[in-house]
Amino acid sequence: MSRIGRKPIVIPEGVNINIDENKVVVRGPKGELSLEVNASIKLNLEDSRLTLSPTSDDRDTKAKFGLYRSLINNMVIGVSEGFSKTLKIVGVGYRVTKKDKAIELLVGYSHPVVVEEIPGITFEVPDATTIVVKGIDKQKVGEIAAEIRKIRKPEPYKGKGIRYADELVRRKAGKAATSSGK
Repeated sequence: MSRIGRKPIVIPEGVNINIDENKVVVRGPKGELSLEVNASIKLNLEDSRLTLSPTSDDRDTKAKFGLYRSLINNMVIGVSEGFSKTLKIVGVGYRVTKKDKAIELLVGYSHPVVVEEIPGITFEVPDATTIVVKGIDKQKVGEIAAEIRKIRKPEPYKGKGIRYADELVRRKAGKAATSSGK
């Protein structure tokens, strides 16, 4: 059995969980998220703790037991605190500006690249080289941050591009000049 799956989910104050057969709905101060849970996993809500338990002993249930616990825990954290990813833009002339519900990236192309906000995701631009992607759904926040990074990945020679704030870009030496006149 999964070690993560056995851990109870502590529900903070202000967060409500409704369980309707296989559907879990989590409501909190930041919003509402829902998830369809596999029928072979039983949910038990008592006091301010949610526990999961497998009803069968087959391989598929064991594989998904810890997954559903992590997904529901991320939903609880998302509606109470929210998630964010910070991206840094490195390069001469590279910058970002916020325009209404979108961001405009100038990252070395002949045209600006515009990324629109989707429902549940917001962008913050504290300075010209930083983007903060915020939302309540951890998967969507990560996916949008990855799509923004994909616009101009950091290259290994000069380090220019869009990277995560905590990402380490390994630099390469580049072309070495030879002193022999051959």
